[in-house]
Amino acid sequence: MKYQVGYALSGGFIKGFAHLGVMQALLEYNVKPDIIAGVSAGALAAVFYADGNEPYKVLDFFSGHKFQDLTKWVLPKKGLFDLSELVEFLESNLKAKNLEELQIPLIVTATDLDHGRVTHFRKGPIGPRIAASCSMPILFAPVNIDGVNYVDGGVLMNLPVGPLRKSCEKVVGVNVSPLMAKEYKKNLIGIAMRSFHFMLRANTLPATERCDMLIEPYNLYGYSNTELEKAEEIFEQGYNAANEVIDHLLAEKGTIWR
Repeated sequence: MKYQVGYALSGGFIKGFAHLGVMQALLEYNVKPDIIAGVSAGALAAVFYADGNEPYKVLDFFSGHKFQDLTKWVLPKKGLFDLSELVEFLESNLKAKNLEELQIPLIVTATDLDHGRVTHFRKGPIGPRIAASCSMPILFAPVNIDGVNYVDGGVLMNLPVGPLRKSCEKVVGVNVSPLMAKEYKKNLIGIAMRSFHFMLRANTLPATERCDMLIEPYNLYGYSNTELEKAEEIFEQGYNAANEVIDHLLAEKGTIWR
């Protein structure tokens, strides 16, 4: 099946709220997705949009929640936290229960830890598949689906342009982790996050070249990954970045596409 426009949304943890801002700006320019592919935070933002919510309204679902509400501390055998609370949160707040029931088709990318390969979920229960895509190694325990352990899709594919490229006329890439801050905390989580960002950066760059439009908010460094209360502020950063890119393209080229 051929789609006109596809969105590829990167991972980026708390910075994923910027995806919602970008999508809100694109909607206002009437650039609507016929299909979305998301990784980690990108998949989390996408699933609420694909379920029929306007992007700015998605913030309401997270309002009043803290990081601890969506995760559960566990004895660190497989990870520091597990995401069972995130699964429950999704199941409580989404109308669709399975990916194939969403109003906009959504591809959720995760990493098959057992076989060392990328998996693109297009069907099946939403909660575990989004959680699998978000399960950053060390920080979160892998998510087991049908006997296979999955971790964050960003390990192998942080900007999921690939699953869209053959089926879409135009692909909008939104990368909310374009660069890395020089400073980082020298503790377990700080070192794990920095190492993970190196992986993300390495596998994202080739994908950015395959987009017909690329939006990369560069002003998202000052946010801790547990600051859910900053969601609205991060949304605004994404919204403003998208408007700047689109305005610049229209002024320079007369079109938003490469």
